[in-house]
Amino acid sequence: MSQLSLTLACWNYDRCNPLLDGSIEIPGVTLTTSVLPPGKLFPLAVSAATYDITEMSASSYLMQVASGNSAYQAIPVFVSRAFRHGGIYVRKDRFIQTPKDIEGKRVGVPEYQMTMALWVRGILSDEYGVETDKLRYRTGGTNKAGRKERLPLELPDRMDVSPIDETRTLNDLLVDGELDAIITPEPPLAFQQGHVNIGRLIADPLRAERDYFRKSAMFPIMHLIGIRKTVIAENPGLAGQLHHAFVEARRMTMNIMKDAATASANRVHLPWFSAEWEATIELMGAEFWPYGVSENRKELEAMCRYSYEQHLTSRHMDVEELFAPETLTLPGV
Repeated sequence: MSQLSLTLACWNYDRCNPLLDGSIEIPGVTLTTSVLPPGKLFPLAVSAATYDITEMSASSYLMQVASGNSAYQAIPVFVSRAFRHGGIYVRKDRFIQTPKDIEGKRVGVPEYQMTMALWVRGILSDEYGVETDKLRYRTGGTNKAGRKERLPLELPDRMDVSPIDETRTLNDLLVDGELDAIITPEPPLAFQQGHVNIGRLIADPLRAERDYFRKSAMFPIMHLIGIRKTVIAENPGLAGQLHHAFVEARRMTMNIMKDAATASANRVHLPWFSAEWEATIELMGAEFWPYGVSENRKELEAMCRYSYEQHLTSRHMDVEELFAPETLTLPGV
């Protein structure tokens, strides 16, 4: 029986490396893999659908599923997750002391629709009572000029969302005082360089993020894995095979990390790596990075709600319509 040849593209996350380097194989499938950062991969995923299997922005995927324009169907494999309380940077001279203070302020964000911004707005609204429609959004690259929204937006007329000059960055505008704050996964250069007027809105993000998890039991999902719909249609059972392979890759990586954290000699550069491992397990449990629908229903339902509330989708979607049917009940750990 001939092998099925497929292309796979994602970033080289530790939890994906066993598939990227061939340590884990999928019976009957030959994978040609490409390693690309999300910034290069996501525009391809929403436009050209270049790869058979691809990492995708969760927010962009929600938008395309809602509009019926997605070339991919996802499996519940969440290769990127992150708490984002530390991703809000403000000018210290604008008297922004609490999250509520950013209402009405000029706030930069690389893309209004990006998943990081989806979660930050949701958290600001749910946890701090911020009316996020009242922020005056300016979109563009954080430290590199020229970034644009990868999908068209249909926002209410009352909202103030517009791109910045393509030759400038959000960092430039923050330093020059043309922005009051930035929501971004990439720290602005001014913050990295210790600019006296630039700081974080939430001064102790680690504490805030751990408190958020204790309260919500949610670990925000950023990126997921999609399979081209035509490939799924032509290969029944493939979505389940891929889900299993990614779960095995994650399990292999978790075991490697556990071995490193519990070894008699530290093989990782971070001096408190073992302590961080123990603290994470104590707070989030041994399976702190699960795949699967049932294991992540709270996060997925929150994202569907946020996407609708923030005017990115025209309807409130159900979690089940996001994933290949054969993967809906598969275990994620």
